[in-house]
Amino acid sequence: MSNDQTVSGTGVVSGFAYAPAAWTKPRPVLPKRIHDRVVPDEEREGEVERFKAATTIVAGRFTERASSATGVAAEVLGATAALAKDRGWLRAAQKLIKGGQSAEAATEGATDQFVAMFQQVGGLMAERTTDLKDIRDRTIAQLLGEPEPGVPAPSSPIALLADDLAPADTAGLDPELVLALVTRLGGPTSHTAILARQLGIPCIVAVTELAKVPEGTPVLVDGTLGTVTMGVEPGDAQRLIEADSARREAIRTWTGPGRTADGVEVDLLANVQDGAAARRASGTEANGIGLFRTEMCFLTAQTEPSTAEQAKIYGEVLAAFPGKKVVIRTLDAGSDKPVPFANHEDEENPALGVRGIRLEKTNAGLITRQLDAIAMAGEDNDASPWVMAPMVATLEEARDFAAACRERNLKPGIMVEVPAVALLADDFLNEVEFFSIGTNDLTQYAMAADRMSSPLATLTDPWQPAVLSLIHMAAQAGQRAGKTVGVCGEAAADPLLACVLLGLGVTYLSMATTAIPAVGVQVGSVTMQQCQDAAAQVLRAGSASAAKAKAAELLG
Repeated sequence: MSNDQTVSGTGVVSGFAYAPAAWTKPRPVLPKRIHDRVVPDEEREGEVERFKAATTIVAGRFTERASSATGVAAEVLGATAALAKDRGWLRAAQKLIKGGQSAEAATEGATDQFVAMFQQVGGLMAERTTDLKDIRDRTIAQLLGEPEPGVPAPSSPIALLADDLAPADTAGLDPELVLALVTRLGGPTSHTAILARQLGIPCIVAVTELAKVPEGTPVLVDGTLGTVTMGVEPGDAQRLIEADSARREAIRTWTGPGRTADGVEVDLLANVQDGAAARRASGTEANGIGLFRTEMCFLTAQTEPSTAEQAKIYGEVLAAFPGKKVVIRTLDAGSDKPVPFANHEDEENPALGVRGIRLEKTNAGLITRQLDAIAMAGEDNDASPWVMAPMVATLEEARDFAAACRERNLKPGIMVEVPAVALLADDFLNEVEFFSIGTNDLTQYAMAADRMSSPLATLTDPWQPAVLSLIHMAAQAGQRAGKTVGVCGEAAADPLLACVLLGLGVTYLSMATTAIPAVGVQVGSVTMQQCQDAAAQVLRAGSASAAKAKAAELLG
């Protein structure tokens, strides 16, 4: 088949699908007469009420969908429902209406204001622009009396194509009918990718030439290599689909433990954000917690919880895995995850600013009090928590943090997110007991590319050879020191990349609970020697796509 029949992007959920392409329904177009209309003074209050009624209906639909969803889908839909009721956005639109704009034009104008604000902040806030635009479109459609925009309602299987997909679109999909997701925008950590992983369907993002694929054209979607191919013979596609179906059945029935084909044990752990998520993870094949994101417990806390209050929260996670490894990350607040009770600086570039361990510079005692609470939770639950600090960049930071942990009988570690740590990995491991590699941030800092930027998705792919080289440096330092080096970023959830990481010397993998079976099946299909051979080949690749293709050839 010719190259012009294939378009490529960043594969984020592995697997094959073959089905006709179906594009999402377009957003409503605001007629000029409504956009330009000046609402008379006496009608403006009524226009405000019309706007309020529409947003109430839209928010209600999100809430209803959240209540009938589960897992990540419920969390994402609930967050979008909250965004639809955001008082700042509602006030901005009402102000425009009171200034004479129609409800539809004000919805558009207020959204433009907040989208610009979110994009300036960057990071995960920039990712929320898709959600906000979706709320805008649904509100305008409600005001115009039109059907909700978004995903078509198929009666037969499709491969769903879109410029981007909002959480409400993705969370409500039926994986029996929507066999794959492909978007022109988005990144590896977008809601689309996260929800597609939960649905268990192939997903590709950042396909810049996706518009070349016409509606109704049969396409073969390869979520591993990130390709969408037209003109594939149905028989050839069917053979790939059958092999992929066997793989999916193996994933569905996998019961652990994590182990290579030659019997090497592999610790497969879960990433969680609170006690409820930890309890859910304890009912799966997860062998412990590799990342407890403590900041996620406090995103709405206006005042700092007491030591005892924090200890109770941390204790819930420890209690879910008695006697097992539980790795707690101290507050990774700042940038895209501000915590209200922390003193956050007003920064031009917050992703490179005061966040993580650096909060101690502007919030004296904040991290120390958190360590006190973690130690108390450990004592209350007869546990020995592993504790790691994010955004460490200097040996002095690592040394001070390790000393504070040891004073409290906590096992000290640090995140490898800043390339400086990988470059001086041996020296850092002289100070701490373990590393956990955060591939999301390590990639964006190594490649100087915002991980939420769709145009830069190829740069923020963890398969980039430079990123893999940094991981190799850190992992090999761990081998020399006889100390644990894990990966807790999204890269650990990629089955092929998980095998490469093991080959590079990584000793444990932590990921979303739903990703563990797929990684377990892939790891169990290869020997450690195969992983090491593939890692050596991948390190010599000239690009992310070449690295992934080589791994697929050797490990697939």
